[in-house]
Amino acid sequence: MPVSSVYMRSSLLGLLLSCLTASVGSQNSVMAAKGSPQADARSTSAAANNPARIFAEGQEALKQNDLDAAERDFRQVIAMNPQAGGAYANLGVVYMRRKQWANALEMLHKAERLMPQVAGVRLNIGLAYYRQGLFLKAIPPFESVVHDDPAAQQPRHLLGLCYFFVERWADAANTLQPLWEQESGQLSYLYVLSIAAHRARMKELDDQATAQLVKVGEGSPEFHLFMGKAHLNLEQYDMALEDFQAAEKANPKLTFVHFNLGLTYLKKQNYEQARDEFLKDAAVEPDLAFNYDKLGDVYSLMQNDAEAEKSYREALRRDPQMINSDLGLAKVYLRTGKYEQGLRAIDAAEKIDSTRTDIHYVKGQLLLRMGRKEEGKKELETSVRLDNERRAERQKQTETGIVPSPELLQDEP
Repeated sequence: MPVSSVYMRSSLLGLLLSCLTASVGSQNSVMAAKGSPQADARSTSAAANNPARIFAEGQEALKQNDLDAAERDFRQVIAMNPQAGGAYANLGVVYMRRKQWANALEMLHKAERLMPQVAGVRLNIGLAYYRQGLFLKAIPPFESVVHDDPAAQQPRHLLGLCYFFVERWADAANTLQPLWEQESGQLSYLYVLSIAAHRARMKELDDQATAQLVKVGEGSPEFHLFMGKAHLNLEQYDMALEDFQAAEKANPKLTFVHFNLGLTYLKKQNYEQARDEFLKDAAVEPDLAFNYDKLGDVYSLMQNDAEAEKSYREALRRDPQMINSDLGLAKVYLRTGKYEQGLRAIDAAEKIDSTRTDIHYVKGQLLLRMGRKEEGKKELETSVRLDNERRAERQKQTETGIVPSPELLQDEP
């Protein structure tokens, strides 16, 4: 999905151009002066000092996906007017398209401070976190946009997906249900809504979404893919396998079918077949980090530490935010006695999410093996405390939560 420009076009551009035009000379006089070399020089000079024109050129470059030209234009505008919030906002878009997330968030937060009323800036902040899989951080900006405009489809859909991924089932169902009229013809929407409603014990909505899923799918390969996914989330592995195999038979090139077959075989502890399915999916989708992350898990369970390490590193090369791969590397290094490398890997995981109990547990084990007993003991105590807190909140992070769903991340509104 392209980086959001829904609100940018409607409210942002007019607001920003109006704040940039204070130093703009008369366009008519520039055009009328053309003809002589002296006039052309004056025209060029005027254009170079016209922030509104430069901003518009940057917009056009961004539209054409000429990111270098767009970055140059928007930075030139900021040099002329450091309060030009629109230039920061669009620089954020430039960096989002390059997947330079830290730079994108820096620019977008500057834009937000200058223009807190512009919903599109907050929407893109949410998207920048969402694209990195940082769903907890994406929720507040999405919530603010939905609060300001409850009828806005895209932010509501994304907010519902974030609630789904962090297992806030009732919030996910209640957020997505109002989109029924617009989205009840989409299998991915119906799948998420049915799972969320089922987990939240909202039987009427669960039945409604499931019935519509069957009606819309009509036995298509995509229908079998999402039905298999539903069975997989409910730990009905044989039923999931039947649906995924039916999807593969109907369309062997269907995206994510081999990935989900791999997940099913992994859950059934059939590691060789799981490996083969992830390798098949990697051949079709070589840039999907999830394939290599799960291959790392499979090789680790097969006690092939060399291939596990290689696969986890391939995943992180494609997605540096793949926290499971950092954790997997740390476990491999813990087993193989490479404690310093393990500590670097677990520190990388902790920077992404410091609230996971398994991260603190593995870090504690590494520190103990390195002879740093007090630090190790502290990490293990933190692991126990976080575990107890999550039990009390009934939000403990475990391997029995929802399975990875890269197909949902590829199919946004």
